[in-house]
Amino acid sequence: MEYKKLGDSELSLSVITFGAWAAGGWMWGGSNRKDAVNAIKSGFEVGITSIDTAPIYGQGTSEEIVGEAIKEFSRDKVQILTKFGMRWDLPKGDFVAHSKDNSGNEIDIYKYAGKKSIIYECEQSLKRLGTDYIDLYQMHWPETVTPIQETFEAVSTLIEQGKIRYAAVCNYSAAQMKEAEKYCNIVSNQLPYSMMNRKIEAEAIPYCIKNNKSILAYSPMERGLLTGKIKPDHIFAAGDGRSNMKIYRPENIQKVNEFLNRIKPIAEEHGATLAQLVLNWTIKQPGITIALAGARNAEQALQNAKAAEITLTQEDIDFINKEIAKL
Repeated sequence: MEYKKLGDSELSLSVITFGAWAAGGWMWGGSNRKDAVNAIKSGFEVGITSIDTAPIYGQGTSEEIVGEAIKEFSRDKVQILTKFGMRWDLPKGDFVAHSKDNSGNEIDIYKYAGKKSIIYECEQSLKRLGTDYIDLYQMHWPETVTPIQETFEAVSTLIEQGKIRYAAVCNYSAAQMKEAEKYCNIVSNQLPYSMMNRKIEAEAIPYCIKNNKSILAYSPMERGLLTGKIKPDHIFAAGDGRSNMKIYRPENIQKVNEFLNRIKPIAEEHGATLAQLVLNWTIKQPGITIALAGARNAEQALQNAKAAEITLTQEDIDFINKEIAKL
């Protein structure tokens, strides 16, 4: 496994970081707690020392699972990344959507990052994670109600108190990052990036490279679509948010699978799966520091870890990029 530092920090993450959204079950049609814990443990054993979670993932469930999984680890050997700024228990801020929790109860989701809310969220995350500090505390989404100054002065206070080591953002534009930097050192931005979604190459990546900020790429496999395992007739489980996404319509799945078949020979040449090829391509892109990869069980975590071992040639990358351009 390879490890990279975030921005100007002393925090090093495994280039394949465990994404624990699916572990929380919410919007993924549920999850098996035991399998999720074993997936995190198995990943750690082969070098995936960084785990990304958030309170909203299962309304605390994902953080609880991460906390349970890391009990046996030496705390200084694991990097915990979590988030703040999305509430399901406080009707304040920017309304996002009506939803249901894992028990089927109706909930309303809000984006809110006021000072008191951040302090409360941090304390709750620490309890669920079973730790006294968080390595990377990330603003989950921009919101319009709270001034950026209030938000990041609160985060700076948490750093001073030793409850978090470093501050970061998710889904922020370059302009928003620049504004947040006035009040707190921001070491990274977590953004969607994949072979099918390269929008951040226009602005965010150049900004982060210029200003020594790291990018954590989420959804590098487009929530499973780029594994090649999803077919046009796939039926998603009840509560799985993918069933309503345009990208998962049968005609789009067919188009993506045809693309994957064209690059599959490269994966085979390297003794890798398509998923491993996709992850490796992702971490090789300019400006991308790490890629988040979810795993529902131990075997998937082990397979994700192997993605870091592939050595793609420039010819491989050029061929893949040429095929991507046809999508």
